[in-house]
Amino acid sequence: MGLVAEFEIDCEALPLVEIARAASDATLRLDLQFNHGKRPLFLVTVTGGSQTAIEDALSDAYDVADWTVIGAAGDTRRYQARPALSFEAQLGDSLDDLAGLETLATADAIIERIEVVPDGWRQTGWFADRDAFTQFSSFWQRNAGFRLLRLTRDGESEPPGEGLTDRQHEALRIAYELGYFDIPRRASLEAVAAELGITASSVSERLRRAQTQLIQETVATTWPPLPD
Repeated sequence: MGLVAEFEIDCEALPLVEIARAASDATLRLDLQFNHGKRPLFLVTVTGGSQTAIEDALSDAYDVADWTVIGAAGDTRRYQARPALSFEAQLGDSLDDLAGLETLATADAIIERIEVVPDGWRQTGWFADRDAFTQFSSFWQRNAGFRLLRLTRDGESEPPGEGLTDRQHEALRIAYELGYFDIPRRASLEAVAAELGITASSVSERLRRAQTQLIQETVATTWPPLPD
């Protein structure tokens, strides 16, 4: 039986990480369109954040040649971007084993989801067996940083919230215990922030990411549909 893994790759040289750093209050999902020659196009779905900040970051990014808006729905926007560099050129100064990176492309695995975060990528993937997963994880452990968040067998059920980070779990728990989600609300965002020892803006971002993750796990199996 195959494996389903969720993990973080800590490598700031990965595509679009610069954009995630510039717009840390937004959620960026990346899909690679491999039917466009040697360099796959980037399909970037952005939820939240400032549209101006995102588009300025796309224009300034060293790894984006050009981009265009292809749809919007609510606070979700979708962009198509043409990469300015090949993966080898982009990662060559950061990875010692480029040949190993090419080998990963033929591994018995499917990367289902890529979320771009300020220090790398957060991914969910399906792996044919333990050997396929070990090949993938070992490469990134040798060449960058790798943190496993979740590993289950294909077909195993899991409770909602397994995709949350420890900090997101903590923020939700504290906010709930203080009454932030009560109606009427019994605690302010500032009170939750004081309990956690971080800023109110950081709490807001952490709660929003946690709520988005829970919605994706329980309500929405895909991103919001966008108009043609």
